Amino acid sequence: MASIQLLSFSTKGLCLLPPSPVSYECRRHNCYSLSTSTGLSTGSMFASSREFMVTNTINPRSSLPTIGPLALEEEKNYIGESKYHSAWTSVQQEQWRAQLVVEGEIPSWLNGTYLRNGPGVWHIHDYNFRHLFDGYATLVALHFDNGRLIAARRQIESEAYKAAKEHNKLCYREFSEVPKADNFFKNVSDVISLFTGASLTDNANTGVVKLGDGRVLCLTETQKGSILIDPDSLETLGRFEYTDKLGGLIHAAHPIVTETDFITLLPDLVRPGYLVVKMEPGTNERKVVGRVDCRGGSTPGWVHSFPVTENYVVVPEMPLRYSVKNLVKAEPTPLYKFEWCPNSKAFMHVVSKFSGKIMASVEVPLFVTFHFINAYEEIDDEGRLIAIIVDCCEHKADTTILDKLKLENLRSFNGQDVLPDARVGRFTIPMDGSPFGKLESALDPDEHGRGMDMCSINPSHLGKKYRYAYACGARRPCNFPNALTKLDLVNQKAKIWYDEGAVPSEPFFVAHPGATEEDDGVVISIISEENGGAYAVMLDGLTFEEIARARFPCSIPYGLHGCWVPKTKPYSLEKVCVLNKRNTML
Repeated sequence: MASIQLLSFSTKGLCLLPPSPVSYECRRHNCYSLSTSTGLSTGSMFASSREFMVTNTINPRSSLPTIGPLALEEEKNYIGESKYHSAWTSVQQEQWRAQLVVEGEIPSWLNGTYLRNGPGVWHIHDYNFRHLFDGYATLVALHFDNGRLIAARRQIESEAYKAAKEHNKLCYREFSEVPKADNFFKNVSDVISLFTGASLTDNANTGVVKLGDGRVLCLTETQKGSILIDPDSLETLGRFEYTDKLGGLIHAAHPIVTETDFITLLPDLVRPGYLVVKMEPGTNERKVVGRVDCRGGSTPGWVHSFPVTENYVVVPEMPLRYSVKNLVKAEPTPLYKFEWCPNSKAFMHVVSKFSGKIMASVEVPLFVTFHFINAYEEIDDEGRLIAIIVDCCEHKADTTILDKLKLENLRSFNGQDVLPDARVGRFTIPMDGSPFGKLESALDPDEHGRGMDMCSINPSHLGKKYRYAYACGARRPCNFPNALTKLDLVNQKAKIWYDEGAVPSEPFFVAHPGATEEDDGVVISIISEENGGAYAVMLDGLTFEEIARARFPCSIPYGLHGCWVPKTKPYSLEKVCVLNKRNTML
């Protein structure tokens, strides 16, 4: 039976290790081994300069092993006494799969797969990355099946990741990292390749979405970083090739994806503005809906995400703008690829989904946001559209949040309260031709600890009036959001879930099929623990109380965003290949 090679990171370097015989006796040698039943090997562990064993594969026809909670001493041995919180520690093996022991009860209706994407490897050989957003993409899957829970983890095989393994060095431009040029001519060549896109990463470490045709796509902000994966095996199927002629190098990391829509924004760095584009299910071709020209600055504002309503796309123009000169530089600048340009002001533009016409363009107070929560149309008693309401995780127009996400800052928490304040920022965009919009707090920020990011809502309320959102909040003092919170935007209250020393990832809401209440469902989050452990937690969407948890057999680093794949017939590799071939030929 074929076996896979596993990536081992240690202070001695990055090594590819062949499979070795499995033995649970290796616990005595500071190693905890796992077996799997899907042809996947589980990995090598290291402590300081020590290297440990790698397990082999086992018969894929045998049943999955049930991995229960590890004893504390075994957990310490497993993670090799890492000096960092497990949230900020690189994964120790490329992939594994195992059935987890569930404490509590998973609702019988929760059947499907929760996929979470995010950076999971933050060093190459003896070189350490500098920023949270630089890490190589790691997928984690939770397969729910009638109360049974199977977990898996696997690295996305991007060209950037494979090149790093092969050459033991950074080969593509990441968020804050640039490959070191050996000489002046190599540096000139790198600048040229930047503008052609050849040197940009395809490390799809940000989001994961299920397209309306069933394909599952991992994304980052470079267009080349769009990668298809198999949601069952987590196998990398290949790059998603856009077949249109729209060009450009970057796009919004968070498109709006439904069963019928794929809408995204393409920033234009040459003629400052944004293209609003959409893609039909079953195709790889984006079509232009409309264009928005920037009203301030020489480049468009960073557009990591954006909101939509039932009839409109809202294009944010943030004063944190793309910077060509910072893109060219070989060393990180204080704001990386961006510049803070308060004199350029901030704007919100409203574009019709159907005609592409700009329906409103207003100046708003300065703001900084990564993630929009939702938007909806405000209708008066006579049925007239009077405003667009837009909610986001807003960082009080403070760009220092980017610096706080440097790994050295995340790993050096000493109890001081250094997390910058954030709130649910609510924009009101008037639709009567008024030139100015408003930005206010949707609820008292103290309700959620003045920390706010990584939100999800009931997807049936996308673009519609809604009441509830789920987010990462804060229990002060902290240096990073460390709590989960349910936001009631009508009563302006919040409920908090908190586990001391833990770092939770984005709370993801899965609605109860057929539910009549907006918050009837389950909230899923993956928790990284201070002692090196990790577990998945399930909360009741109504009460926000914990109903189940399941411990992972190893540490899980912090992740970014997820999606839900209902339990259906898997989207076959053959079908993906046929569809990609057909679209490429068109």
